[in-house]
Amino acid sequence: MLVLLADDDPAVHGAIRALLTSGGEPVIRFLEQNRLHRTPAIRLRIRELLNDRAVQRYDNEFLGFILSRGEQFDLEEAIWALTLTRFPEANISAFKAQLDAWADRVRSRLLTIATGQETLLALNHVLFEELGFHGAEADYYNPANSYMNCVMDSRRGIPISLSAIYLCVARRLSLPVAGIGMPGHFLCRYQTPREEFYVDPFHRGKLLTRIDCKRRIAQLAVEYDDSQLAPVSSRRMVQRMIANLHLIHKERKQRAEAERLQRYLIALSR
Repeated sequence: MLVLLADDDPAVHGAIRALLTSGGEPVIRFLEQNRLHRTPAIRLRIRELLNDRAVQRYDNEFLGFILSRGEQFDLEEAIWALTLTRFPEANISAFKAQLDAWADRVRSRLLTIATGQETLLALNHVLFEELGFHGAEADYYNPANSYMNCVMDSRRGIPISLSAIYLCVARRLSLPVAGIGMPGHFLCRYQTPREEFYVDPFHRGKLLTRIDCKRRIAQLAVEYDDSQLAPVSSRRMVQRMIANLHLIHKERKQRAEAERLQRYLIALSR
């Protein structure tokens, strides 16, 4: 049967694939046992089958996650759950460990720092100077720029995905940083009773004031109100991330992917 799975005739391997897909857990265990089959073509088809099965499971888990929670939930947990629906083989534990290591690198430089601005400059130096994170200006609409595993690997992303990484590192350091869903752009805000700074991760952590942000909004010919610079909930941030992806796949006429993301948007709107 495994030999037929690698047959060049689409009708043959399609029929075997359908038979294996409907076989239940015993078949899945059998495929797992043969994941490292000596024949490359068979290994590839087994991997495809197992990934498809995993994607279905992660799809259900992500939908269950967002349907069972309110406005505020663990942002990082949600982002990794979303990642697995597209990259089922992603090593999430390794990515989390990488974020831990980056936070530790920043933490070692905060021992003699007193002000919020100095703290942000230290964080920015690690992320944008040493690690090289930057905005994906050349291929802004590449879907990979919206998935955190890809952004961590390539060190480039769009405003909201770079902000997500910024938030994940900042929260490991217990810094008062929140996501700001400004019209047309996404920022982070550092705020204490004494200091307030807006951070633009897409532009290598540029520090902005509230006045700077208002000017940006005015340039968009959008009437300003205070809600535009208010922190967004975890739910609305994930919703905005998925909406970006949905638009990309819809414009590319990738119907199956657009419909998958649309299901998530409907669940998040509840």
